[in-house]
Amino acid sequence: MTTQSTGTRDTGYVTRMRERVGERVVGREHELDLVLAAVAAGRDILLEGPPGTSKSTLLRAIAEEWGIPFVLVEGNADLTPSKLIGGHDPARVLREGYKDANFVDGPLVRAMREGGFLYIEEFNRAPDDTLNTLLTAMAEREVTVPRVGTIGAQPTFRIIASMNPYDNVGTTRLSSSVHDRFNRLVVDYQDDAAEREIVALRTGLAPDAHDDVSPALAEALVADAVALTRATRDHEDTRQGSSVRGAIDLALVGAQLLAMRGIDTPGEGRITTEDSPRRRYAESMRDAALVALSGRLHVDAASATTPERVVQEIWEDHYLLQPAAAAGG
Repeated sequence: MTTQSTGTRDTGYVTRMRERVGERVVGREHELDLVLAAVAAGRDILLEGPPGTSKSTLLRAIAEEWGIPFVLVEGNADLTPSKLIGGHDPARVLREGYKDANFVDGPLVRAMREGGFLYIEEFNRAPDDTLNTLLTAMAEREVTVPRVGTIGAQPTFRIIASMNPYDNVGTTRLSSSVHDRFNRLVVDYQDDAAEREIVALRTGLAPDAHDDVSPALAEALVADAVALTRATRDHEDTRQGSSVRGAIDLALVGAQLLAMRGIDTPGEGRITTEDSPRRRYAESMRDAALVALSGRLHVDAASATTPERVVQEIWEDHYLLQPAAAAGG
């Protein structure tokens, strides 16, 4: 087994880079420390958690600050070793024969040559023979390609994988040899405050930052979108709820829907039977939630309900059963 070079300059360099990356990532200080420590130490790492938890955002920021490529690959049954490594251009082979010049790098070889991060999403969906190809690259920091020779990795090359522990459809169980070569970090959802900050930044609905939406309405949209989305993760009938991407879409769709309906306030107090501003706002948020969230939550197979019913129940709980908490966002 060869020893991996870290590719980092010194501890001070890593510390300064950590500070710069920390300015670009919301609510991931602890995870940033651990991921950065692992890759700076020359290690490969497996990130385990649901989608939409800023894993790729964190890694992209580290790669950009480090000044290295970020090579993204989606793990699936079609990710064969040849697609991962690359191959000779068939048309050029017919004309020129097998030459180094007509070899087209796959994502693994590209990341190795350029010293980048090879980031494999849905890692546990890749076939076993593909994972075995990765094991060789991880252990030896080189791969041997027929008619090309041995390709070595630059010092900053890392393999970083991610997988969703809640999804078992079309996945395979990783072998002990795979686990033995990876460091592992569980990345869960951010807290409520961090998700509000993310939604505000991604939608432009931060206070006093949107010309067409009042600060009160912007605050309510962000807070309610996050609250409704987070509730999908705890509902008794859901196997997996929505990530913060659902809250972002809910806030954006809700803002457009409210504008179309001429609603410029979240209203106050309890929802009454008449056509009050509070009711009109809440009903618009229900409609937006059905669009933004119903396709993102996964109902438990043993439950007789539907995603639409789950969203309706969450909406009723937020706006009808807990009006004090929901008032004004």
